[in-house]
Amino acid sequence: MLKESKAFSGFSVNDIGKAKEFYGKTLGLEVKDDTTMPGILHLEISGGNAIVIYPKPNHEPATFTILNFPVPDVEKAVDELTARGVKFIVYNQENFKTNEKGIFTAGGPTIAWFNDPAGNILSVIEETKG
Repeated sequence: MLKESKAFSGFSVNDIGKAKEFYGKTLGLEVKDDTTMPGILHLEISGGNAIVIYPKPNHEPATFTILNFPVPDVEKAVDELTARGVKFIVYNQENFKTNEKGIFTAGGPTIAWFNDPAGNILSVIEETKG
């Protein structure tokens, strides 16, 4: 029934202006204002449908990764985003550690997590072939 549906995803933020600045200027993504619903943003990502970003006054940041950006070289992406002001999350838990740059390499794909201004969790993750 939904097999042919062009599904899309969305997430909330507490400040749509900060989100537009972060996703558009800091991350360098294409961000468009919704022409029919003021205050709603459309995040245009490669190879997929737009992602809706909407304001929510009682926004609570997601406690899980809401967007993963596959990249060919995680360390290079971390360095470039760090230079743009992105702060990567450094985990130092007993069974889960990243390096000092916030890059996890201890099993599975290489990945590094960071927050958007609303506290939502995003990542850059090693591209898989295939």
